[in-house]
Amino acid sequence: MSHDTDKLIRQLSLVAFLMAERRPITARDVKQNVEGYSEMSDEAFARRFYADRAELIALGVPLDSQRDEFTGEELYTLRSERYFLASLDLTDDDLAALQTSLYLLEGKFAYAEPLRLALQNLALGRPGFDAPPTKTAGRVDVRDPDYSPEMPGRLAKLESAISKQRTVKFEYWSINRDEQRERTINPYALLPENGVWYVIGQDLEDERRKKFRVSRVRSDIRLATRRERDFRIPTDFDIDDYRGRANWQVGDILGEARIEVARDTAWWVQRVHGNAGRFEDGVFVTEYASLPLLATWILRQEGRAAPLEPAKLRTEVERALRRVARAHEGRPPAVADEVPAEEPEAIERPAGPVAPERFGVLQALLAYLLARCGDKNEADFPAEELVERFHIPHDALEEHLSLLNLVNFGGGCYAVYAELRGDRVFVLKELFGDTFRSAPRLTPLEARAIRLALDFVGPMIAADTRSPLDNVRKKLEDTFGQFDVTGMAPAGSDSTEEALLGTLNTGITERRLVEIEYQKEGEDAPTERVVEPYHIERELPYWYVHAFDRTRGGQRSFRLDRMRSASVTEEAFEPRPEFIPERLRGATIARVWYAPEIARWRLERGARELVDGAALADVPVGSLEWLASEILGERGQAIVLEPQDLRAHVAERARALLEELVAAKTPA
Repeated sequence: MSHDTDKLIRQLSLVAFLMAERRPITARDVKQNVEGYSEMSDEAFARRFYADRAELIALGVPLDSQRDEFTGEELYTLRSERYFLASLDLTDDDLAALQTSLYLLEGKFAYAEPLRLALQNLALGRPGFDAPPTKTAGRVDVRDPDYSPEMPGRLAKLESAISKQRTVKFEYWSINRDEQRERTINPYALLPENGVWYVIGQDLEDERRKKFRVSRVRSDIRLATRRERDFRIPTDFDIDDYRGRANWQVGDILGEARIEVARDTAWWVQRVHGNAGRFEDGVFVTEYASLPLLATWILRQEGRAAPLEPAKLRTEVERALRRVARAHEGRPPAVADEVPAEEPEAIERPAGPVAPERFGVLQALLAYLLARCGDKNEADFPAEELVERFHIPHDALEEHLSLLNLVNFGGGCYAVYAELRGDRVFVLKELFGDTFRSAPRLTPLEARAIRLALDFVGPMIAADTRSPLDNVRKKLEDTFGQFDVTGMAPAGSDSTEEALLGTLNTGITERRLVEIEYQKEGEDAPTERVVEPYHIERELPYWYVHAFDRTRGGQRSFRLDRMRSASVTEEAFEPRPEFIPERLRGATIARVWYAPEIARWRLERGARELVDGAALADVPVGSLEWLASEILGERGQAIVLEPQDLRAHVAERARALLEELVAAKTPA
């Protein structure tokens, strides 16, 4: 039997013994009665018992200890009411909504398996959930641009290192310095933000805490030592210190800027960047660590934001507009040849997605087998049922069942006997079986999986169940509140976004027209549209609705963060058979050159490298306003080469905005 298997049997038997005794017990009691400890020397027992106890606590098992006031011995207890899931009033609709998240994220979400196990525990005794649980699951797409075949394996290794507090090494590409070298870090937390995964930890080279983008890891992630634990997460570490910063605020704060925002645009700035600053009489006041990045944000607003202070910010914006105007006047510049395509380098074989701990799987499997017996002492059912619900490979099922047969309460008392007979599972409930009929509470990893899923697709789920997402979260609060889940506290839901999704979802379901108030890039105020909504898409970090715009007479995709309001009308519509839900369908293609200074950021997003270090990309153009916003935001380091009419439009917008800026600072 492997070392890992021996440890699993010890830990499960320790939990079983503590649950059965219902009294404080000593370490001596454990050594004498618990499977796997009795034959150890005192020194080996002390080492193994301490490690097992620490690991169980990390897995969310509420193992308590206190010192006997008379003997001084350590006493250990495990109260059953704290071991099992709290009584949660989850309706079938609530469960269907949560299961929709699994259906939507399957194959696109590194935490899909712990999510499946968490839902299995929450749904204990209810039907399975492999089929689409709600209509929403069939009309929503989820896309993660940062996802790659390597990403699940990298997250799995980092997740394991964080939970075990192990130092890791990996080759990392620092995009700011365009430098690749080995990093050694103590990883503290994983942070998903705006569709990008980061690992936050202490860089042991300079002892500073840093964010590393996981997609920029350029090698296998390896453990730095063979120790069981390398570090402890500092008590002053707070993931919120790294969450939700605007990009111009990353780094040491240099000062405060004041930016005049158009009255009809302030609502959007408040919704998207409300945490990054405040409004004072129509002026957006925000701290900054980088004036160039703040200038980029201002220029992307394409005239709807104007710098007031500091003077250096106004100068930065003015110079950028002059560079953009000059670069788009006359004939486009000649560009270098493209770097010949190379055979892709062999990468390490991608590891699997984040896997639930085997301890958690066996806990849930034991509860399921006993619940399957119900009030009887035995059960007989198809083995495929376990394969589908737990995603346990059929050839590994017998091993899982055999392990559960060895879990001992001490004194030869067991909970279950389970046997694989061909394609069926036979279960016999043993003497202490009823002790484990309830679902165990979620491990931190399982809770984290649910929280991440709610952050990714929660607003759509809430819209489908016709209840605020906070209600679903509130019902799970007791479960999540039983332990600390580092770095994964659910962000407060955007009630406006949920309401918009709910309205659009109704329009799609009932085939009714929806009136929306929408403000796209470059427009000074929202416009009213009447649309036929067809499909909803989540492309991290944004939500989109694909619709036919009756007001403008064509197919459009609308970003929800730019939608001010939406209401369902009484008028129905007949679906257009030719409608294909696709963003930028039939869009004009602009050929754009990127300077060497910013080329590597564009190469990361699919641009083609040129021999002089610049980059070239064919960019679908959704609208002239969007293109101008993108090019202006690059502050003269991106140039539209063709078509000519798009070059002319960018030049015209840059000159017009420059005139407005100069006029605003010239005394009347």
